[in-house]
Amino acid sequence: MADQSIPEARTPRTPKTTVKGETALKGGGSENAARADGLSRRRLLGTAGATGLVLGAAGGAVGYAARPAEATPLASLGADQVMFHGKHQPGILQGLQARGHLVAFDLAAGAGRKEAAALLRRWSETARRLMAGEAAHQDDTDVARDAGPSSLTITFGFGYGFFARTGLEKQRPVSLDPLPDFSSDQLDKARSNGDLWVQIGADDALVAFHALRAIQKDAGQAAKVRWQMNGFNRSPGATAHPMTARNLMGQMDGTRNPKPTETDFDQRIFVPEPGSKDATSKDATSKDPAWMANGSYAVVRRIRMLLDDWEQLSVKAQEDVIGRRKSDGAPLSGGTETTEMDLEKTDKAGNLVVPINAHARITRPDQNGGAAMLRRPFSYHDGIDTDGVPDAGLLFVCWQADPLRGFVTVQRKLDRGDALSKYIRHEASGLFAVPGGAAEGEYVGQRLLEG
Repeated sequence: MADQSIPEARTPRTPKTTVKGETALKGGGSENAARADGLSRRRLLGTAGATGLVLGAAGGAVGYAARPAEATPLASLGADQVMFHGKHQPGILQGLQARGHLVAFDLAAGAGRKEAAALLRRWSETARRLMAGEAAHQDDTDVARDAGPSSLTITFGFGYGFFARTGLEKQRPVSLDPLPDFSSDQLDKARSNGDLWVQIGADDALVAFHALRAIQKDAGQAAKVRWQMNGFNRSPGATAHPMTARNLMGQMDGTRNPKPTETDFDQRIFVPEPGSKDATSKDATSKDPAWMANGSYAVVRRIRMLLDDWEQLSVKAQEDVIGRRKSDGAPLSGGTETTEMDLEKTDKAGNLVVPINAHARITRPDQNGGAAMLRRPFSYHDGIDTDGVPDAGLLFVCWQADPLRGFVTVQRKLDRGDALSKYIRHEASGLFAVPGGAAEGEYVGQRLLEG
């Protein structure tokens, strides 16, 4: 788990102004969120049986509003909407979502390019409708009937085997070559890879589940589920102010995630368009086919955290493993969370304050030739094993323009001596080519499947 990791947790937000089909994230809720034009049957102005918390006049006591006539309009959390159409697919640049599902499909026997194109057309239309807060186009389950879009995002990608199954081997990117083996891998092949990959995220569990069921039903006879994983993050607004999220080890995780405001962000995260300045740069990825323009490569890893072992460590020992204070995420060399880490600072005994094998030291971009990944994962907890230990950890999802320069570079460095490796285990893996966003009237992957 690289230190350049999880985006910040968010507070409830108002509906956004869309620029070029993409949704900007803003903090602060508003009752005006429910007053947008064109509310669907899922985006109700109020819930008839809802009761809102109000402050009592006497002594500031908390009481319940009693009259349905004063029901609060649809909260900003539910009204929040992400656009389906845009330069990039949704689910990459948006902040962390409270609930997520990752699912991989294999094309059915006999299904080829024609069936794959029809499937992506169905999936894209379903994603567009559900992300707008509308019902599925057929056989809607009504699971999310009373909810707004709740920041729903649905993202689609192609695995290595997809191209042989569809006769498109010549269009398969070199960057999609299988990941190398790592010493920390204990991979379950049944829960790894796949022809097609779908990422679903939302700020409401029922909205996310509703999307998952719709996508699974749309697969029909064209594809079957290979594996599915379910995850979660802290709910927006759960903290007093926006802050970096914590993982299941209790560590603030995401301080050094690349930010869109950085001048080289697009170059590191997205495949450039042919002929663009980034495409001709000596440092840019130039080996990708044209259909991958504005897309990205997603590395997906199920990383189990050995929590029983981790929790036996003292807080000081945990901080030495990570290289940051557990309380506020600040580097052990001092300052605040965003203070630059001083890798040379020593204590009175002459020992490095940030240990040589600390996770945060090893994963720094300036220690890996500038390698960077945009991490956007989910935590998971799948119950207790027969030996009584929790099956819990991180559904690691990272985005980069070139996985060889991004994930592989950093993971090889971690393989050579990361203090955290003793407390985690990589149990599943996948690499997927995620094309750019669909324009109005297009479906995701159309430029590949009909090019």
